Formats: sequence, C-alpha cells, structure tokens
Amino acid sequence: MSTVSVWLVVLCLTVVAMVYIFWNYSRIKQMPEGTAEMSELAGIIRSGAETFLKTEFKYIGIVLCVVAVIFCMVIEKTSGISFLIGGLMSSIVCILGMKSATYANVRTSNKARESLSIGETVKVALCGGSISGLAVQAFGMFGIILVLLLGEFCFDGGVSHVAESRGILVNLVCNPTMMRISTYSLGCSIVAMFNRVAGGNYTKAADISSDILGKLRHDLPEDDSRIPNTIADFIGDNVNDIAGNCSDLLESFVATMSATIMIAVTLYQVAVHKGLEIAEQAFTNASLFPIVLAACGLIGCLIGLGIANFKKMGDDPSRELDLSTWISAGVTVVLGGIASYIMFKDYDMSAYGFKLGWASPWISSVLGIVSGVAIGIITEYYTATDHKPTRELAEICTEGEAFVVTKGDAIGSRSCLLPILLIGVSLLISGILGGTYGVAVSALGMLAFVGATVSIDAFGPIADNAGGLAEACHLAPEVRAITDKLDAVGNTTAAIGKGFAIGSAAFATVSLITAYVGQYTEIGADPVLNFASFAVISGGIIGGALVEYFSAVLTDNTIDSAKLMADEGDKQMSVPGVLEGKVKPDYNKMIAMAAREAIRKMVVPSILALVIPVVGGILFGVQFVGGLLVGATIVAIPRAIFMGNSGGAFDNAKKYIESGMLEGHGKGSAAHKASVTGDTIGDTRKDVVGVALDIFIKMMSTVANTLAPIIRSISIFRF
Repeated sequence: MSTVSVWLVVLCLTVVAMVYIFWNYSRIKQMPEGTAEMSELAGIIRSGAETFLKTEFKYIGIVLCVVAVIFCMVIEKTSGISFLIGGLMSSIVCILGMKSATYANVRTSNKARESLSIGETVKVALCGGSISGLAVQAFGMFGIILVLLLGEFCFDGGVSHVAESRGILVNLVCNPTMMRISTYSLGCSIVAMFNRVAGGNYTKAADISSDILGKLRHDLPEDDSRIPNTIADFIGDNVNDIAGNCSDLLESFVATMSATIMIAVTLYQVAVHKGLEIAEQAFTNASLFPIVLAACGLIGCLIGLGIANFKKMGDDPSRELDLSTWISAGVTVVLGGIASYIMFKDYDMSAYGFKLGWASPWISSVLGIVSGVAIGIITEYYTATDHKPTRELAEICTEGEAFVVTKGDAIGSRSCLLPILLIGVSLLISGILGGTYGVAVSALGMLAFVGATVSIDAFGPIADNAGGLAEACHLAPEVRAITDKLDAVGNTTAAIGKGFAIGSAAFATVSLITAYVGQYTEIGADPVLNFASFAVISGGIIGGALVEYFSAVLTDNTIDSAKLMADEGDKQMSVPGVLEGKVKPDYNKMIAMAAREAIRKMVVPSILALVIPVVGGILFGVQFVGGLLVGATIVAIPRAIFMGNSGGAFDNAKKYIESGMLEGHGKGSAAHKASVTGDTIGDTRKDVVGVALDIFIKMMSTVANTLAPIIRSISIFRF
C-alpha cells in the first residue's frame, strides 16, 4: 500500500472510533438522572464546568492565535495552521470528556439507586470514561493524519522532502512536514499546560478548602451540601481529572508519534549522507510504523472497552476494569507484531540500528507496553488500601501529624526507584535493539493503548462525583455503599492513571530530546549532545532548578486560592439557616471564585515552559537547551512520582480510617484529623504539582523541537 493509502485507512479507523464515541455519548444522555434534587445538583456541576471551560478557552484561544501568527511569520508559513489544528484537537477532547463526565456522574448514582447492582453501576461509569479515553486516541490520530494529508495535497508533498522553508519574515532550511508535525504537537502541549495548571488550582483549592471547613472547622460529613465549596470540588474533579488528564495524555500520545516520525527522517538523512544503502520503501515504512502501531492500539481499545460495554459485569469493579486494560494491551501486542513483520521483514534496517531485523521495533513497543502496565501495578501497591504502605501510613496516624507527613514522604521517596528503574532498563534495551528509533517506538508502545488507560482513569472522577452526589442528595445507605465501593476503586484507578501519565511523560520526553538533537544537527551529520560541554552541564543544572521553582509557584498559587475560598465558605456558613439545612449557600459565588483564581494564576507557570527554551536557546545555543531539557527531565521524573504516590497514599490512608478499618479510630478521632492533614498536603502534590511537571518537561522539549532551526541560526553565544 502507498503512504497516502495507509493514512486514509487509519483516517477511516479514527472516524469509526468517533462514531462509537458519539453513540456512547448519546446513550449516556438518554439515561435518567434520578430525583429532582439529583438533577438540580448535577445541573449546577455541569453548568459550572462549562462556564469554567468557556472562560478558560477565551484566554487559550488568544494565546493560540498569537503564537500561530508568529509561527507563520518566522518559522514556516504553514506551521501556524498545524499548530491551530493541534490546539483544536486537544480542546475538542477536553470539552467532550468534560461534558460526558458531567452527564455520567449523576446517571451512575441513579443506576446504583435503581438497580442496587455494582456491575450495572460500573458499566455506566466506564461508558462515560470510555468517551474521554477513546476521544484522546481517535482525535489525536485524526489531527496528525489531517496535518500529513494537508502537506501531501496542499503544500509540498512527501515526508522526506527537504526545502528552503519560507516564513513570511524569515527563510529557514528545514523539512516543512517535520515542522508541521512538531507545531501540531506543540498546539496540543499548550492547551494541556493551561488545562493542567488551571484545572489543578481549581480542583485542589476547592477540595482543600472544603476539607478544612467540613472536617476541621465544622465537623460535617464529606461532600455535605451545606458546605458551599463542595459543589466547586465536584466541578474540580471534572476540570482537572477529566479535561486536564485528557489533554495531558493526548499531548504525550501525539508527542511520541511525532518524535518517532522525526527520528525516522533524521536517521534516513544520516544514512543517505554516509552513502549507506537503504530502500526508499524501508524509510517510508519506518515513517509509517508509528501511525500503524497507534492504529493497532486503537483497535485494541475498541475491542477491550467494547467487551466491557456489552458483557454482564460481576461485583468486582477492579477485575472488570483490569480485564479491559489487559485485552486492549494484548490486542495491541499481537497486531503490533503482525504490522512490524509485514513492514520490515523484506528490508535491511541496520541503518536504523535494528539488531533483530523486523522484531526490533516490535520488541521495543512491547517493552513500552509492559512498562506502562507495570508502572500501574507499582503505583497501585504504594497507594491502594489493600497493600502494606498505605495501611502502615493509616496506622501511624494515631501518633499525630508529624509522623503522618514523615511516613508519607518516605513512601513517596521509596516508590520512585522501581518505576524509574523500569523506565531506564526499558529505554536501554530498546536502544540496544533498535537505536534511537527503538527508544521512540518503546515510548509509543506505552501509549499505543492510551484510549483504554484514560478510560479507566476517567472512571475515577466519575465514580467520585457519583458518590458525592449520593451523599449530598441523601440517597439510601445501600446506594451509598455501592458508590463508596466504586469511589474506592476510582481512587486507585486515578492513582494508577497518574503513575501512567508520569511514566509516559518520561518516555515521551526522552523521545522528544532525541528528536531535538536530530532537529538542530546539520542534515546528514550524526546527532550529538556533548555532555562534556560546559554549556550542556550548566543547562542541566539550571533545568533541574527550574523544576523546583515551577513546583513552588504551583503550590503557592493553590494554597493562596484555598485560603481565600475557605474564608469565603466560613462567611456563607455563618448565615442563619445554612448549617440547619434550611437555606442553601451561594454555590455560584464559590464556583466563580474558584474559576477566577484558577484562570488568573495559570498564566505565569504556563508561559514559563514556553519561554524558557526560547530565551535559553537565543542566548546560549542548542547545546545549552539540550542540557536544560535533560536536567529538567532527570529532576522532574522522580519528583513527579514522589508527589503522585505520596499524595495518593495520604488520600487513601484517610479513606482507610474513614471506612472503619482502623479499630478504635474512626471518623472524628485524633487519628482521622491527622490523616486529613496528610490528605490536605497530598492534594496539592498529586493533583497540582505532580501532574503539571509531566507537561512542563514535555512542553519545553516540544518547544525546543519546533524552534531548533531558529536557535541554531540566531543564538547570540554559541558553544
């Protein structure tokens, strides 16, 4: 098949996935919402989430348009179009995921109320989550195929084409197709960064302030509707854990596909320059394989999630969710092996570093897939209430807050070693078997079935919202028991999702750094980042420090917002009749405050990731920026894992005590109050800093890839 034929086949597959997505969306909307009170609260949550997104996207739209114009002016005349396509795909996924989740949450509660069946309730929540997950994969692939087809038919033709690419103001020697792929990825990155920073501030400021008011100041149940911050907290679950996570994983998925294609082109140019024989079709297949592997993963996700959607589910939610993941991963492995055999069996791929012929890229992809699943298992061990670390943390809550924080920190630090060891070994073996191309394919393998992983992750906030609505609307205890079980499973899936996001960010960033070195290297020369250079070393040191600074800015912003919201909540709860349940607090005022603070404080951290590589590159050159990226990545990966896992352990230790599992220390006890302190600390770690660090390193690497030709040409001090 020709290149264009493969693109069109994959395009048709994404359209099929989109049809399935919208069919599920329609099914969710047609389900009943339940009682009048459930419908009213769900409407408030939905309206607040939509208002936040509309306000946020006004600012994002302005940034996207300004940056797109700059790209057309100074980089490549069509790169602004692909940049906007990336921003559009990411925005669509966010909006679709948010809307589906805010419809699915109340319908999950109502299904528990009507059926009193865990299996039937799980199906509703997973159906809502699958809309988010499949949208990430389908729209991410749809966008990159669209960019490639536009280049083929509207601009300059094939992937390997090298031209004097003309911006309106600047002429650059670059591959215009690669530039469009890079800017498409950057468009996804910018939306992801704004969503994660704003969404994290929104949800955790609301959550922390709600916990302070309910559990520490007024001794009220969690999710009590008398606390005005509660509804903002419900909205925040969707803003960050749905919209933010969708854009985060879409950006990783797109970045790894883009990096793999760019590396394929660079290696081909090096081989040609050295006079090595490599068939044109072999190069074409190397460029196509990332898209074909992603298509294999999409088929796996459709099968895995489709089976879960239609089969009768049992009473063990974890087993049903795990089954979907295993089926999706298994199908991806099998189809990926078939694709690798067909595409590479007839060609000598030694110029690409393939040590085992056609099997090299397949084994690399399997290493990525296994790493993704294994990181999830490791994360579950360190954060779930079924395992020793979280139970030990709950038990030490009886000794007071200082012991809780210290033990939680130790769990977070201990949890870093195995995932990083796994990432390092997988990348090392992939590099040995398939060179830099193998490293990139390994990263893509981990994300090839991203539709399933995001679907399972999105199950968490939907179940959390469902449980909150069940309590806020005073549903029967047996209903609450079902939603509590789903909420506990959802907390674990959310923690696993964060671990997967961190692992995928590590793989994606390594691929992007590798691609960046190829982007700035002269055509045909061997890509090299010289670690003996003082420019690289100084860049690495500064990059590591920037990660710490970025973390501090996010933490300060969230705590400031939480304090303002807690004080406002206290004022509202002091109004006569509110605590008695006779007068409703002003939910809309609290929602508006959360949105205003989140949007106001998202600008500086988001712009940092965009500006740092530009300023560093213009001043000190491409080698300095390479060091900057490596240093930031080395510091950010363990930092993000520490933040995510310690935060998850704090959260579940609190829930362990609240569920009555710690004998003699239930809700309201000193141990419970100590666990609430730990949970409050963990909230900012896992849902603000940890998840935003993923995007910080990916976005810097994507910016560097996009601007490498300019940095190479105009840097003031060249080392």
